[in-house]
Amino acid sequence: MTETATNVLVVTGGASGIGLACAQRMASDHGKVVLLDRNAEALEQAVTELKQAGSQAFGIPCDVSDADALSAIAAQVEADHGPVDTLVTSAGIISNTETLMEMDLDRHREVWDVNYHGTVYAVRAFARAMQDRGRGRIVTLGSITGMGAFPLPAYSPGKTAITRLTQILSVELGRFGIRVNCVAPTYVLSETMKQRIAEGLRDGEAIRKAGALSTYVLPEDIADAAAFLCSDAAKVITGVLLPVDAGWQAATIYRSYTGGVPWAEAE
Repeated sequence: MTETATNVLVVTGGASGIGLACAQRMASDHGKVVLLDRNAEALEQAVTELKQAGSQAFGIPCDVSDADALSAIAAQVEADHGPVDTLVTSAGIISNTETLMEMDLDRHREVWDVNYHGTVYAVRAFARAMQDRGRGRIVTLGSITGMGAFPLPAYSPGKTAITRLTQILSVELGRFGIRVNCVAPTYVLSETMKQRIAEGLRDGEAIRKAGALSTYVLPEDIADAAAFLCSDAAKVITGVLLPVDAGWQAATIYRSYTGGVPWAEAE
């Protein structure tokens, strides 16, 4: 990606987790990295870490559910730092198991506002200048929970919507030389997930064994996939959903066979 060396990478939700991992992994391919996050304290720390690693990094406090604020920030970034070549829409919040009938409606709206609408607003804000230049790379964050029915009536449908949105965008923006792809993580051992495991809200061992590979998936693993999709090695790849799931999808279907799994009793 040598031709992007003077361009700018923008990561929403970049102060922690997958967003920060993407910024760290992709910083060397860009002249500058701009992190957007509503957690100002974590944002400052993330920028400091990137600078200590040798990157030109900047942070802008931002609530991605505010479309007008994102539009203003996009114009500010372009004016202050240069052309935004790559956008990763990583801002998101997760939910705990609940039923549709008993869920908190305010929380339901918040999940959709941040996860789905925040993705829409971020793309609208930053893709306009990409259109004018005739180039750009965008990676959205889906989830394996967008592939089927989960007891997450806000989060799961929202991630499904992001997958379809990505496909729409790949066609609409492909006319302008902009590639749009989606990464679908499995259960990622982020700091947030570690905390939920410690609080007894998640089963750490079940997470480790969820896929065909008995291993934890780390934020860095998702960042590697995003970096590939934004690289020249993927120059003809657009509109795809790339699961990064340690074989979760294959294992879930395989293990659900009612005839039994041949080697299950041996484990």
